Amino acid sequence: MGTAILFIIALAVGFGLIKGLRIVPQAKVMVIERLGKFHHVAHSGLNVLVPFLDSPRAMEMRVGNRYTRTNLVDMREQVMGFETVQVITHDNVTMEVGSVIYYQVVDPAKALYEVENLALAIEQLTMTNLRNIMGGLTLDQTLTSRETVNTKLRTVLDEATEKWGVKVTRVELREIEPPAAIKDAMAKQMTAERERRAEVTKAEGDKAAAILSAEGEKISRILRAEAERDAEVARAEGRKRATLLDAEAKAEATRLVFDAINSGGGATPEVLALRYMETLQELGKGDNKMFVPYEATAALGSIATLKEVFAREGSAEKARPTPSAAVLSAQALTRTVTAAPPAMPVRNRPPLPSEE
Repeated sequence: MGTAILFIIALAVGFGLIKGLRIVPQAKVMVIERLGKFHHVAHSGLNVLVPFLDSPRAMEMRVGNRYTRTNLVDMREQVMGFETVQVITHDNVTMEVGSVIYYQVVDPAKALYEVENLALAIEQLTMTNLRNIMGGLTLDQTLTSRETVNTKLRTVLDEATEKWGVKVTRVELREIEPPAAIKDAMAKQMTAERERRAEVTKAEGDKAAAILSAEGEKISRILRAEAERDAEVARAEGRKRATLLDAEAKAEATRLVFDAINSGGGATPEVLALRYMETLQELGKGDNKMFVPYEATAALGSIATLKEVFAREGSAEKARPTPSAAVLSAQALTRTVTAAPPAMPVRNRPPLPSEE
């Protein structure tokens, strides 16, 4: 009988010792109560509890969309996602907003004793403050100011959860869903805005193209005008140079003729008559053209003068054996002019059969 009692006592002590040994995983802690009162926090590793006096305090944690009760408090950063909730903006537009919160338990004792259900309290606090912040913004601000909403919500949650031993590290708006009518209106507005931008861009392009084309035409006209001006100047310079050279040539020829006449005894009537006939021959040169001097009496008088010269030279022909070249030329010219009948000036006569 005594042996059985000792055996039962040994089993009870062994069970108590086994139940008093607790192993806490890494990054987790266990809140220990002694006789229902907070005693200490058991950290990761092997911990020895006093049987029947010490016991861990259970805590409700949210895993996904469900709540679980556990004796371990996770000290790592937790992620808590919330379903979409309906909010009303400042301009009375109802929309659904989903959010995600990142938090970390920094004081497990406060997380257990300062609030009844930490996960539920954080969820409800996030939803109420999200509705409050979104209610102060218009529709356009809620769609374009996500970072502002995230910062405001994180600041409010961090201040409220500080006494719970929780640090809110980050809050993100996961999705914002406006009503279908608002989506259609926004789509039409976006399409109209893009079309307006396209028209403005096209108009600016056409304007720039027209300006460039006008500038190019202007420069082209200026260059053409400058080229024509330079060409006219060059042609004028050429004509001026040619006129000067022609005048110098004529002046030189006149001077040579004048010198020759003066050296031969002066401008006698015979010399003038000869020069007159040479000038008529020069004027009569050309195709299909014949020039007959208008002053026929003057021409006949010149011919008569030449005849007298030739008559005097004929009387003196016996005195000199051979006639000079000038005399022979004058005789030939006299015969040619004497044979041609006088007539009025005729220009551009039709060609004769023999000339064709």
